[in-house]
Amino acid sequence: MKRSAGILLHRSHREVLLGHMGGPFYAKKDDGAWSIPKGEYEPDEIPEAAARREFTEELGLPVPSGDLVPLGEVKQSGGKLVTIWAVEADLDPAQVVPGTFSMEWPPRSGKTQEFPELDRVAWFSLADARTKLFKSQHPFLDRLAALA
Repeated sequence: MKRSAGILLHRSHREVLLGHMGGPFYAKKDDGAWSIPKGEYEPDEIPEAAARREFTEELGLPVPSGDLVPLGEVKQSGGKLVTIWAVEADLDPAQVVPGTFSMEWPPRSGKTQEFPELDRVAWFSLADARTKLFKSQHPFLDRLAALA
């Protein structure tokens, strides 16, 4: 089973920081194409360490200081198990320098192109985040709201 871990930054449980997925598949999508900064990790890796690493890889910034509050796990429809922690902190989206990934594009062209992992990062109210965020990640918004 694939596993993924990430960190959801929030400001006073009212706003959350989300990233818009980079690459050609999400270029013309907005609603439902945003994610909590996260990524896959190996079975022998500590999930919290993976969450911190993935945050830094995707945003190009270290995780802001603050207490990591576990928001638990969610099994996505594809079977991946996602674990998220919340941190109350501020971060200026203009400071983000996203990591990149390579893929063959266009398909079957033999050409490899590089794309940003996240092409935009923004703060959203919890209500707006529900529209922007992948549906499979909505339980994390509910859990964050329940902590307020």
